[in-house]
Amino acid sequence: MSETEFPLMQFMREGMDPVAELGRIRDEHPVYPLRMPDGSTVWLVTRYDDVRSVLADTARFSNDFGNVTAIGSAQEDPGGLGFRDPPDHTRLRRMLTPEFTMRRLRRLEPRLSAIVAEHLDEMERSGSPADLVRSFALPIPSLVVCELLGVPYADRSDFLRLSTDRFDLSAGPEASLQAVNDSMTYLTELVAHQRKEPGDGLLGMLLREHGDEIEDRELAGLADGLLTGGHDTSTSMLALGTLWLLRNPGQLALVRDTDTHVDQVVEELLRYLTVVQVAFPRFAREDLVLAGQPVGKGEMVLCSLIGANRDPALGPDMDTAVPGRAMPPHLAFGHGIHRCVGAPLAQMEMRIAFPALLRRFPDLRLAIPAEEIPYRKISIVYGVDSLPVAW
Repeated sequence: MSETEFPLMQFMREGMDPVAELGRIRDEHPVYPLRMPDGSTVWLVTRYDDVRSVLADTARFSNDFGNVTAIGSAQEDPGGLGFRDPPDHTRLRRMLTPEFTMRRLRRLEPRLSAIVAEHLDEMERSGSPADLVRSFALPIPSLVVCELLGVPYADRSDFLRLSTDRFDLSAGPEASLQAVNDSMTYLTELVAHQRKEPGDGLLGMLLREHGDEIEDRELAGLADGLLTGGHDTSTSMLALGTLWLLRNPGQLALVRDTDTHVDQVVEELLRYLTVVQVAFPRFAREDLVLAGQPVGKGEMVLCSLIGANRDPALGPDMDTAVPGRAMPPHLAFGHGIHRCVGAPLAQMEMRIAFPALLRRFPDLRLAIPAEEIPYRKISIVYGVDSLPVAW
């Protein structure tokens, strides 16, 4: 790995596994200084206990976007929960959380099952082979999150492209931030329209129940957070999870042929794959010591979720997926007050989609050699750009 690549190693993989350098750093330097091109230092935290501690500690660490602008970015605040500290975070999450209880989400379950069935029908009509990303893994989360928010159907293709673009770091961080700004512009206009004519989706419900408590851009930020948290991430999980099942035929058969095993597979794949590679950046509120390492006030701390979820301290063979293993809660959705509010929806999507796919195509297989699978090179959300399959 070159010197220019090394500061980006937390966004890189070797197949489904973290690069070897990340494991070495976790073993030897659990709070590691990444030297940025501008000369600044970013502290990378890689061990499970340390990551969990940082993510839970709002007294010593801040998520506020103002910290980003303080280190030189001229980008506009994207809003949402991920870049908010209490009390703003507390107020906004209080509005959003009731919409993601299992009781509320069950009203989406029939539509989610129908979306899955519709795309399986289309795959069957189009015939083998197919690109599972384009035909299945991408459109299902896309349609679910757009239906959840109430995005007009005609806008969905362009809107969802902005979600994918922000996670592609190959064009540089400015391009990624520009995609965030473009998404926020669209969503702010959508919220303004729904404030006049509230729809049946999440935006309309929040405006009817909390319209006097939330500004248009604040609500647009919440919607943008749901888009980013529920679109590209779920696409990656569906594609990579299917790939893992195809490589593990015993587990595939259990998911396909029983109704009881899929929950264990989903939870272990969430840990093993950890498609969101790092958590939202934290910034030290004061000079502090983290796992023996001094960290200066205002310095950025990045928590490696994949490093933490593969930490050998959690148990043996953490670089393999073993559904049903006993271990502490994984950190694929983060931890603490910033844990992903849409986690129950993502879990529901996978519990429905994996069995449905395997039952429709019981002899599903890769259509290319495994070594030709196009994994993403450098990305905050890890995944594959395509997954050719046949049946």
